[in-house]
Amino acid sequence: MTGRIEAHSGGLTAKEKDMSNKPTHSAYLVTEPKEGSDRKAIWHAVGAVWPHKNGEGFDLVVPTGLSVTGRIVCTKRKEPDPEQPA
Repeated sequence: MTGRIEAHSGGLTAKEKDMSNKPTHSAYLVTEPKEGSDRKAIWHAVGAVWPHKNGEGFDLVVPTGLSVTGRIVCTKRKEPDPEQPA
């Protein structure tokens, strides 16, 4: 699965509803190319990240039905480019 993960209000738990409306970071599963390959790593969007209110940590929300293993990288979210389709 690749692409942008958006926060949806439907189906959220009470804990998730407590978080701010917009996530501050995006989570990506990064798959490295085979050794010796000249290909670049592939980044797959897998979730959204919200900071805790106390500033001491984060919640990573992965959509239902998505199973991930491996290296997950969280980066600050960027505002979508209005010229690019979502």
